[in-house]
Amino acid sequence: QVQLVESGGGLVQPGGSLRLSCTASGFNFERSTMNWYRQAPGKERELVAAIGIVGTSTYYADSVKGRFTISRDNAKNTVYLQMNSLKPEDTAVYYCNGQSRYDYWGQGTQVTVSS
Repeated sequence: QVQLVESGGGLVQPGGSLRLSCTASGFNFERSTMNWYRQAPGKERELVAAIGIVGTSTYYADSVKGRFTISRDNAKNTVYLQMNSLKPEDTAVYYCNGQSRYDYWGQGTQVTVSS
């Protein structure tokens, strides 16, 4: 069974940091592009960051460039999103996505940035 299990979300003050993790199973992680999306209440889902197979490029939304870093560890079937200098507008449910023959989605993890 395909599973993408996320962890690391929570409540943090503005300017703080969080690291999200997503561990995948049931599909070929090593040959898949991995993405982080987020969706805030009343807003459309947006692509935050993406990382290709080892040796390919990364992508970041303009709103998070310089603050977020995506990485992957293929030996652990895990993709990470390091989030620094967090802002209230980063508050959203963050979803892990694996792109291969099909698109696979995690359950989402809540990130709340508030003082």
